[in-house]
Amino acid sequence: MKRTFKIALLEDNNRLLERLSGYILKLQNIELVVKSRNSDDFFEQLKTSSPDILVTDLDLGNDSMTGMEVAQELKIPVFFASVNTAEYVENMEYLKRDTEICIDHITKPFTEEQFEKSFIRFLKEVEFFSNLQYVYLDFNKTKRNKILIDDIVFLSSDKQLGSESNNKQIHFINKSSEVLIDFSFSKMEEKGLLSSQFLTIHKSFRVNKNYITRYHSKTQEIEVKVFDKQQNIKDVKLAVSEKYQNGIKKLIS
Repeated sequence: MKRTFKIALLEDNNRLLERLSGYILKLQNIELVVKSRNSDDFFEQLKTSSPDILVTDLDLGNDSMTGMEVAQELKIPVFFASVNTAEYVENMEYLKRDTEICIDHITKPFTEEQFEKSFIRFLKEVEFFSNLQYVYLDFNKTKRNKILIDDIVFLSSDKQLGSESNNKQIHFINKSSEVLIDFSFSKMEEKGLLSSQFLTIHKSFRVNKNYITRYHSKTQEIEVKVFDKQQNIKDVKLAVSEKYQNGIKKLIS
């Protein structure tokens, strides 16, 4: 791995703290920037450090916070090393689902070899997801939704496909469509949706080129797959305006 990860380590047992820091420092492309036994000192150190990954015990003894609470506040990838992992499974699932961060754990006691194998696998997952690109979009009911760009199939201002007034409809490959609020096609690139990926095929459509599966020359339509309200993947045909047809033909060929 080429990237160097900055690690913050939180463990209330001093002997285990030193052992874990030793394990971590033996790994390549790792920098230990925070090492602490309690949450007060931990957050004090964070004022001058910006870690990429948190390694923490779940039970911090008599501390005012648990390792889970620290993780929920930081919202960065977290690797739990703890004896009572099973008690926190539901919290881990919630954290992973709602913050969309990488989470893994190892149950004490463990050997250095077991820690190394588990943590290296975790770093690979973090590296993979850190390369994914996200945008933040406002929907009808929720604001600043973190959306993976590659999950977006197309954006539409066509009323037959659900658009209302000046708002746009956004369609996904893995979840039902949403209404975009105060969204302009002319400002897509400012939002992070580049024209090199989201092609204009019609005044009403901006389509992720990665999801165009077919071009129907007789009807001048492209075909894409989207996730519908019944939670099924279905084929949708979108009209291509005359001035964009040659470009789409070249792309498909």
